[in-house]
This record gives sequence, structure tokens and C-alpha cells, in this order.
Amino acid sequence: MYSRTELMLGKEGLEKLKQSNVMIVGLGGVGAYAAEMICRAGVGKLTIVDGDTINPSNLNRQLIALNSTMGNKKAETLSKRLLDINPKVELRIIDEYIIDERMIEILKLDKYDFVVDAIDTLSPKIFLILNCLNMNIPIVSSMGSGGKLDPMNIRIDDISKSYNCPLASKVRKKIHKFGYYDGFAVVYSPEEVNPDVVVLEEGTNKRSAVGTISYMPPIFGCMIASVVIRKLIGQEVYPKVKDNRYYENKKEKQEICQK
Repeated sequence: MYSRTELMLGKEGLEKLKQSNVMIVGLGGVGAYAAEMICRAGVGKLTIVDGDTINPSNLNRQLIALNSTMGNKKAETLSKRLLDINPKVELRIIDEYIIDERMIEILKLDKYDFVVDAIDTLSPKIFLILNCLNMNIPIVSSMGSGGKLDPMNIRIDDISKSYNCPLASKVRKKIHKFGYYDGFAVVYSPEEVNPDVVVLEEGTNKRSAVGTISYMPPIFGCMIASVVIRKLIGQEVYPKVKDNRYYENKKEKQEICQK
């Protein structure tokens, strides 16, 4: 099944993927596509994490959302699809929302070569990013795909280079408080969001809903998969910035941030 992949990456590249271990957290519009592309590329070991169920509002954009899967658990539904693609993939399923100390436990369950953050709630998203940085686990994070229409605006870069994305702005501010300014990849779009597409809506894990179009979250997911795959085979995804550092001196933090 991987003959075409081997043509692209060579035997050595394909073997690197087969020996790699990736965790994907969040299996919605972005994360499920990222997981499938990573699986199809030949990564040998996957952990998928999500405690949510499929509902009708997912039908416009989510890979596993079908009328036949309504009400099913996302992690379990995606696991069946991944195993149908590659029955040999070593798959761990974590059917829960992970927060606080539980997230640290899961990060310590195994030696991950890469983590995908496709969480759309800020607090656990920040917690996952910070703990991956603290534990030196490579991570790529999805910023906001909602409210965006133009795929030509989607970009891959270090978090420090992201701009004009409300979610990326919040992430940067949060990690700055812990002394981090760069050091992980993000997929984002600087396209302006029309405020009319955002509505206040109380949900299980968030307080607002943003309009989405069918193709944008999948493209985000595919671009995230590209980061993981290219990094695992030793390719650079974008020009390097300085390594992330913990700045003990508050004045130094402010100077770096201003730059």
C-alpha cells in the first residue's frame, strides 16, 4: 500500500515514518483529516484523543460526520476508519477530554515523536502546548480555521511569525507569560474574519460558534499532516527561528516580545 509513498520519500523516509509515534489531540474538522493523512502516509503508531460525539453541526466539514454516525463517539469512529486504511497501524484510543494533570499523564504514556494540537478550546490548547514545550516534544498547532474562506491565505510558520489571527494572538499572549516566544509550528490564516459569522452559543467546552465552510478545516488538517511528515523525515518546514528559551529576566522578555 505504500509503494507510491516510497517513490516520494525513498525506503529510508518510509521506514522513518513506520517507526514514528504521533499523537493527535482533537478529532474535529481539522484533527480527523490530519490523523487520516498521517495514517495514510505510513506512520506506524498513533494515539488519537477526543471525548466528543458526532452531531449534526459537524456534517458540513468533519471527516467522520455522516448521517450514519450521528451520536457516535469521534475517537471510536475514527479509529475504525484508520484501521480500515491500515490494519497494521498500532493505535491507542483515548476517548476523553484531557485537561490539567491528565494531559501530563497522557504525554508521559509513551515517547511521542510528534504531537498534533487540533483542540479548539483555549485553556486545554495552551496546557498541551506548554507541556509539550516543557517536555521537548515537537508539536504543531492549528489556529482558527473558522470564519475563513480563502485557502490561498493559509500559512505554516513558527508561532512567533503568526499574525492577524485572533486565536494565534491569544496563544502568543498566554505562552509569553511562561517565557516562550517561539519554538513550534502553527497552521493559520491572516484572513480577516467577518464579525457577523461569530455568534455567542453556550456549548460543552466553548461559549461561541464560528461559521465554517466545508474545505477550510480539511486543508488545515492536511497542512498540519504535511508538517508532521516532513519533520519526521528530517526536512525543514520553514526557516528556523531561535530556539525557545525561558527568560528569567522580565525586561529581557519585554525586549524580545517587542522585536
